[in-house]
Amino acid sequence: MPTPSYIVATAGHVDHGKSALVKAITGTDPDRLPEEKARGITIELGFAHVEVAAIRDGKLTPIRLAIVDVPGHEDFVKNMVAGVGSVDLALFVVAADDGWMPQTEEHLQILTYLGVTRAVVALTKIDLAESQDAMTQQVRGKLLGTPFANAPIVATSVLTGRGIEELKQALADALSDAKPQRDVGKPRLSVDRAFTLRGVGTVVTGTLIDGSFTRGQTVVVQPSGKPAKIRTIQSHNREVESIPPGRRAALNLPDLQVADKSVALDAPAARRGDVITLAIFGKPSDTLDVVIERTARDSGEPAARPLKDATRLHLHLGSGDFPARLFMLDYPSLAAGERTLAQIRTDSPVFAFIDDRFILRDWPEQHTLAGGVVLDPEASRDGYRSADRGARLQLLDQSVGHAPSLVAAHLARAHVVQRSSLLLRSRFSSQEVADALGRLAAVGKAVVSDTIAADAGWWKEVREAAMEAIDAGHKAHPERSGLALSDLRQHLAAHAAGPVDVFEALVNDLAREGFVRAGAAIRRSTHRPALPPHLQPAGARIRAALTAKPWDPPSRKELAPDNVSFQAMKFLLNTGEAVEVSDELVLHADHYQRAIDAIKAHLTQRGPATVSELRQLLNTSRRIMVPLLEKLDRDGVTIRQSDKRALRVRP
Repeated sequence: MPTPSYIVATAGHVDHGKSALVKAITGTDPDRLPEEKARGITIELGFAHVEVAAIRDGKLTPIRLAIVDVPGHEDFVKNMVAGVGSVDLALFVVAADDGWMPQTEEHLQILTYLGVTRAVVALTKIDLAESQDAMTQQVRGKLLGTPFANAPIVATSVLTGRGIEELKQALADALSDAKPQRDVGKPRLSVDRAFTLRGVGTVVTGTLIDGSFTRGQTVVVQPSGKPAKIRTIQSHNREVESIPPGRRAALNLPDLQVADKSVALDAPAARRGDVITLAIFGKPSDTLDVVIERTARDSGEPAARPLKDATRLHLHLGSGDFPARLFMLDYPSLAAGERTLAQIRTDSPVFAFIDDRFILRDWPEQHTLAGGVVLDPEASRDGYRSADRGARLQLLDQSVGHAPSLVAAHLARAHVVQRSSLLLRSRFSSQEVADALGRLAAVGKAVVSDTIAADAGWWKEVREAAMEAIDAGHKAHPERSGLALSDLRQHLAAHAAGPVDVFEALVNDLAREGFVRAGAAIRRSTHRPALPPHLQPAGARIRAALTAKPWDPPSRKELAPDNVSFQAMKFLLNTGEAVEVSDELVLHADHYQRAIDAIKAHLTQRGPATVSELRQLLNTSRRIMVPLLEKLDRDGVTIRQSDKRALRVRP
């Protein structure tokens, strides 16, 4: 069984000893840049890993921790946010001689907005503390009202080694009951580093979520959509064939360049903020419908000022930092402690899923303003403040995290979708979506065919519109066998637009209950074609002529000498009441069948017969018998043998 692996991110104020603590825990110095060494502060993300032992299911089990060390300086918060997009646990670092500081608070708010719920606090530089108890109480007070209120607090010193082993154990204990990140078959790696190695090519690193990657797999880089193939995968400095979600990964993508000023905009390149994923998940968007919230905690000025509508700001999504503008649906401004539906419009496309969390920071990049959750990653800017849009977003907001509710909310918004695309950009697997759809269909809230899924209420409206159109067609043209499918499609275009298989699914649904599809037309099963009043006299005249002399009727030209008679004749032929034997001969359907029965009985009893013999059988003329037998030959009833006709033997 593979060793469970979890992502841990540090958090805390500059110069509180985060990097030194990571080195003490792992043996790896996460500060790798010369500038970091020279200035003595972390500027970029650093990475290390360590294996610890946790008690799981009553057994001492090794677990692997991938630690992301983040900058603590206020100038580099955007780099910090890039490293904490998907972590399992926060390692808060608070120096005992300094206490809780502004960046400690901002980091806590960021992690809370991102949905992190597990934490351990390392009280560093404990040998410099005036009172360990007082400092512990101060930290505990700062954690009140947060998901980390009961987080363990471990006193440490990297100089003496005090508390390092206890801290490792606290990390292990905090993750002892943590479940591995879910594999829903939708892999995404948000790039936090992209660099080139001599002889290897481009390498990107990040935390893999929602699915697995395999060596040799073809991927795409979003938002550019450029394809690439994974040559190799490394995790914790070891090459692997595949990698599951919840792991730090380094992907070798030799098809790409590292994006910099020398690389053309349309060149296949990778940079921080890009997402490595699969092409099936579609394209990026520059418009996101979201829900945002602001903490009620004291953020200080100006971070606590009301957030105004149409504010220019930075969206931090995954490892990316995107210039954007915020439009709120309900409020002209948003104060601390408030929550609202909103729309974020980015300057360039971003790639997101439903339920992705994000951070909003101010335009000068000095303060964290809010956090939120993506409700619709492919939103429209049209009518974004309409009551209908607001109601649908409220439903989505209430449904995130619950597959059946989210499927129902999505169908209520979209009305009808291809099943293959339903919640494709969500964090639910295709099987979970299919199961949820099946449950909704079972209780009458969804309509499902092989290829499409529809909201049951909308489907009922469209179905009723179709039935009304068919009934109107019967009333307007009672002589027709039904309403042409092309006419029905045109009529429904005013009610519902959709792909071809939506219309096909609707016709099939009607045909299962009370309707019949007849070739290129559809009718009610109870509908029987009838001559309209202005054709009824001509129809009666033709019927009388066809029955007066059943096997010696007038010619077709005599039966229908004018347009009215021609229309009546066409009706009789279309409804099967009359049979076209040839261009010049029409028989009543009943008499035509009686002729066939008589000929078949004669040929069965006496064998092959001539035209003359069969003419005498029906007491008719060659004018009738010759075209009649020719039709029976074409229809496979008889076969000509010299000057006689015999029954065709079926194989």
